[in-house]
Amino acid sequence: MNKKRGIDTKKSFVYSIFIRYLILVLTALPHLWIFYFVFAPLTVYPVYIILSIFFNAALSGSAIFIGNLSPTEIVDACVAGSAYYLLLIFNLSIPNIKTSKRLKMIGFAFLSFLIINILRIVILSAIFVLNPSIFDISHKLSWYLGSIILVVGIWFLEVKTFKIREIPFYTDVKSLLKHIK
Repeated sequence: MNKKRGIDTKKSFVYSIFIRYLILVLTALPHLWIFYFVFAPLTVYPVYIILSIFFNAALSGSAIFIGNLSPTEIVDACVAGSAYYLLLIFNLSIPNIKTSKRLKMIGFAFLSFLIINILRIVILSAIFVLNPSIFDISHKLSWYLGSIILVVGIWFLEVKTFKIREIPFYTDVKSLLKHIK
């Protein structure tokens, strides 16, 4: 009986790894389109609504026009699909988490990033309108440095909030090697 249970545990473990990493591969094809499809409108419309409160703004597609200035174009890089994907990678590369908890973790990560990203775009748009001379440096700092800090910060917040003890990828590989022996 114990032998059979051990075999079922191994099958379950391997199946879990297969499904989690298959999801990661499928969501990456082609070019993370699913993240842009879902998060582009969830980014553009709130940014437009918030900017409309403070400025005379108009929306055309993904471009937000503020007064007579050049439009603020919210392109794929602004939506940051790769950041959502990295958060998904962190969340799916951890074993032994119940589906309901995993979904809460992913929801927490995505919502946190979405809210902060919307605020980042609103602030950068306001800088563009009010003090265009510092826009380029602000944009580059928030993009290159801020996005990395943001994703890592959200992950560490998740680790603390959801009491995660495993290490992404490492725990899977270590457990897989243990099961193979």
